Amino acid sequence: MKITAIETTRLKSHPNILWVEIHTDAGITGLGETFRGAEAVETYIHSMAAPLLRGQNPLDIERLHKILLRGYLGFNGSGVETRAASAIDIALWDIFGKLTGQPVYQLLGGACHERMRTYNTCAGADYNAKAVQRRLVQAGAGKARGRYDDQVAFIESPAELAHSLIEEGFSAMKIWPFDAAATATDGQYVSAESMRQGLEVFEKIRLAVGDRIEVMCELHSMWNVTSALSIARELKQYRPFWAEDPVKMDSPGALADYRRGAGIPVCGSETLAAQGSFRDHLAAHSLDYVMLDLSWCGGLTEGRKIASLADAYQKPIAPHDCTGPVVLWASLHLALASPNAIFQEVVRAFLATFYRDLVTELPVLEQGFLLRPTAPGLGTELAPAVKADPEAVIRRTELS
Repeated sequence: MKITAIETTRLKSHPNILWVEIHTDAGITGLGETFRGAEAVETYIHSMAAPLLRGQNPLDIERLHKILLRGYLGFNGSGVETRAASAIDIALWDIFGKLTGQPVYQLLGGACHERMRTYNTCAGADYNAKAVQRRLVQAGAGKARGRYDDQVAFIESPAELAHSLIEEGFSAMKIWPFDAAATATDGQYVSAESMRQGLEVFEKIRLAVGDRIEVMCELHSMWNVTSALSIARELKQYRPFWAEDPVKMDSPGALADYRRGAGIPVCGSETLAAQGSFRDHLAAHSLDYVMLDLSWCGGLTEGRKIASLADAYQKPIAPHDCTGPVVLWASLHLALASPNAIFQEVVRAFLATFYRDLVTELPVLEQGFLLRPTAPGLGTELAPAVKADPEAVIRRTELS
């Protein structure tokens, strides 16, 4: 079997997402996806990656992974080269599954879990909708716009939000009430008023539902170590499940300093790429939970190595998804095949809205758990309406 063409698709309505389809002479097409910098990744795929795939066997996944991810550029960051390699790698695994008639998790060694526990990242449907930055919500934003405007809800009505999630079967939620404060000071200090406002969100949730739901605190790498520690010491009383990306994740030593003083578990990081970055953090004892994004770290091939590395350090993993539905599918397969996976992130607002329009099938979410898929490959395809969109940008490079 040979790779005959590579095709990319992006939509102006979802400018962050790029879909990659790899075509073969066997009539099997694999689907991949990456996020942010979609136009730049598209250009790189057609100008640089496509010639490297010409005439290649799509089942030589590890070899092609090495060529694309460990080339001269991109191997030590999550930039354009790595994002392109990630999307292509996911598509190759999709081909492998379709050829063998097996779900991808089976090809990764088989399922370790009957189903995968999720937590809801409390974003709204338009979170990450802009090409450059995510939506920022501050106190006084007003009422939530509908049931799933969770980013406004966790600021304005956190108790009601927690009850809503519990009613749907979720046992964990993630919020980021300190982001506006970090934006105001560039993360250099946190005022007493901002500290109180951020902590009130956690307090209201605990008073409303007690310990019936776990609460993660996302800090988006926006703080310096001193300020992040100040937040952690006050936050500890509300028993957060973890503090995620409290500082920039480019210094394992700085994060280790934070972890020693914080007194709460540390999760990181969707921003890290390739196993070497995770190795350095694990060796520095800076992480309690390992989060990885398959569209940024090197795809499923690199993701399973990172999961195994975390397992060697006896650390659980929780794959990231706040990006696109294909990566959610790939992440679910990795989580199901990883003995140390404890969560798969989901955004219920995405699942209930635009994700439905982008792919033919979504993972089945049932009472806070994602069920094991049975279809071969990833289990989904691009929805026909995506390419039929008059503003779709479709590029195809023939490789035969």
